[in-house]
Amino acid sequence: MKFWLSTAVIFGAVVAAAFAFRNEFVFYAGYTVLLYVVLATAWNILGGYAGYVNFGTPAFFGLGAYTGAVLYKAFALPLGLQILAAFVMSGLLGLFAGMLTLRLRGIFFAIATIALVVIMETLFINWRYAGGATGLQLLRPAPMWPFQSYIPMLFVVMALLVVVAVATARYIERSWIGRGLRALRDSEEAAECSGVPTLKLKLFACAVSGGLMGAAGAPMPMYLSFIEPASTFNLNYAVGALAGAMIGGTSHWIGPVIGAVILSSVQQYVSVTISNEINVLVVGILLVFFVVAAPDGIIGFFRKWLSSK
Repeated sequence: MKFWLSTAVIFGAVVAAAFAFRNEFVFYAGYTVLLYVVLATAWNILGGYAGYVNFGTPAFFGLGAYTGAVLYKAFALPLGLQILAAFVMSGLLGLFAGMLTLRLRGIFFAIATIALVVIMETLFINWRYAGGATGLQLLRPAPMWPFQSYIPMLFVVMALLVVVAVATARYIERSWIGRGLRALRDSEEAAECSGVPTLKLKLFACAVSGGLMGAAGAPMPMYLSFIEPASTFNLNYAVGALAGAMIGGTSHWIGPVIGAVILSSVQQYVSVTISNEINVLVVGILLVFFVVAAPDGIIGFFRKWLSSK
C-alpha cells in the first residue's frame, strides 16, 4: 500500500511539473533520465535477478522504436497502441532470442546478445520502407489533451512507463518467480535439482525484460521526429542500462531506479556544461568507482553500513 501511495504521489508531481515548467529542455533531459530508469529496471530482471549479463538492450529498444515508427507511418496509430505493439514485438524477440541463447552462460551469452544487436541493425539498414540507412523523418501529430506541447506529453508517458516497469520488477522480485530467478543465479544446477523450472523462468525473464525495453523505445521516434539505425541500435543504451543497475544495486528493485537517476542526471549535466562526448567517460569512471568502492551498488553499501551499526 505504501508503494502505491508513494508512486501515486510521485507520478502526480511529475504530471504537475509537466504543466508548471515552460522550459522544454527540462522535459528533454527528464525524458532521457526516465528512459534509462525503464531500461535499467528492465535489464535487471534478466541481468540482476537471473544473473545473465545482457548487452542486447539496443536490439529490443531499437525494435520497439521501429515498431512504433512503422505503425505510425503505415496506419497513423496513436502512441498508446504503438507502445503496446512495441512491447509485444520486443517480448517475442526476447522469447525467440532466449530459446537460442539462454543455454549459453557467462561470456558466451553476452557475446550472443551483442550479435543480436548487429543482426537487428543490419535488418533495418536494408529495409527501405523503414528508411534504410538514411533514416525516416516523422511529423508529430497534435498533442493529446490537456497537453499543449508534445515533449511534456512524452515526458509524462515515459513516467507512466517507469511506473509499469518498476511495479513489474517489484512484483517479480517478491513472487516465486523472483525466488526462482535468484536460485538459478546462485547455482543453476542446484536450482534444477530442487525442481525450479529454470529454462521457463529464464525465458519469461528474457521476454518481459525485452518487452519493457521495446516499450521504452516506442516513443523515441516522436521524441526526436526522426529515426535511423546507427543511433537507434547504439550500444550506449546497453552500457547505460547495465551501469544504472550496477551502480544502484541489482539485488533490489529500487537499485536500478537510483542508479539510473544518478547516472543519467550526471550525464545530462555534463552534456550541457562540458561536452556530450564525455558521457561515456562519465559512465566508465562511475562504474570503476562503484565496482571498487561498492561492488554491490548503493543498496548493498547501505545494507552493509546499517548491519555494522
